[in-house]
Amino acid sequence: MSQPAEVQPDRTDFMRDADRFRRELLAHCYRMLGSVDDAEDLVQETYLRAWRAYDSFEGRSSVRTWLYRIATNACLTALQHSGHRVLPSGLGAPGDDPDADLVPAPVDTAWLQPFPDSVLRRSDDPAEIVASRSSLRLALIASLQYLPARQRAVLILRDVLAFPATEVAVILGMSVPGVKSALQRARARLDDVAATPDDIVEPDSPEARAILDGYIAAFENADAQTLQNLLRSDASLQMTPTSTWFSGKRTCAPFLARHVLRTPGEYRMFPTIANGQPAAVAYRRNPDDVMAFFAIAVLSTDEVHITGITVFADPVLARRFGYVDVLPAEHAAATGERRPTV
Repeated sequence: MSQPAEVQPDRTDFMRDADRFRRELLAHCYRMLGSVDDAEDLVQETYLRAWRAYDSFEGRSSVRTWLYRIATNACLTALQHSGHRVLPSGLGAPGDDPDADLVPAPVDTAWLQPFPDSVLRRSDDPAEIVASRSSLRLALIASLQYLPARQRAVLILRDVLAFPATEVAVILGMSVPGVKSALQRARARLDDVAATPDDIVEPDSPEARAILDGYIAAFENADAQTLQNLLRSDASLQMTPTSTWFSGKRTCAPFLARHVLRTPGEYRMFPTIANGQPAAVAYRRNPDDVMAFFAIAVLSTDEVHITGITVFADPVLARRFGYVDVLPAEHAAATGERRPTV
């Protein structure tokens, strides 16, 4: 008498169900790595490993916990072969001369990348949206990079994602007391390296939007006085890929006025959100009179002023944020918010 055929698990159904966690896993890997590019690679690897290992999945934990275990350990492996990612403020003291030449960063500098808000999983719960955005703010991501990799993972899993200590222990192959000890050390280290906490202003609030609109208008009109008025006295300005940065309006404002805001029409900008903060997609007119993508500028704000500007001048970011590399003529000359999307 023949034996009944063994029923094989249905990987197709599994991957369809598991795919709903893809966006939150991308945000998780970004918090771990500080790079959207690397995070996407690791999420792809996570799903490939899950596909291959599904036969051995015994259901002792939820599919979500299992995927986080694969993703987190893939990130830990990747971090063994790379240094932490930085912003210019992580390379040295601020500049005190707004007219000095910008200092190029070392060629092997690994820069932090901005995270597009469009990548986040959408939710009908406003509180969930606020929590997701606040856990991706640039100041937090930059501070996380200073934690040892395993402490970083513990802190993100416990304090950001609210996994119980028992599940974190399973994900990382640690004991529960080990998780609690690592979390305590991570919190203490984060207190040492974290910048002064920002006022949390939602990027699509009227206050933040008014500040962003003023910032964009100042650049498009080369209006240095308006931009100076928007800056808080302790505002900072950081610009990758240079190691030069400024702290305080007394240096930020003259640098922008003398070396950036030179000619009306030199810049064309579009509002967006990055790292849960108001941001601008910036194009700059080149010598051939072409408006080419220039940078993503991420703003930190209170309800009245800009407290920080971080400029990411990386050409790959245009398409990462859903924009074209070069503006068509109708967008280059126009005003308003019509998006030249890819």
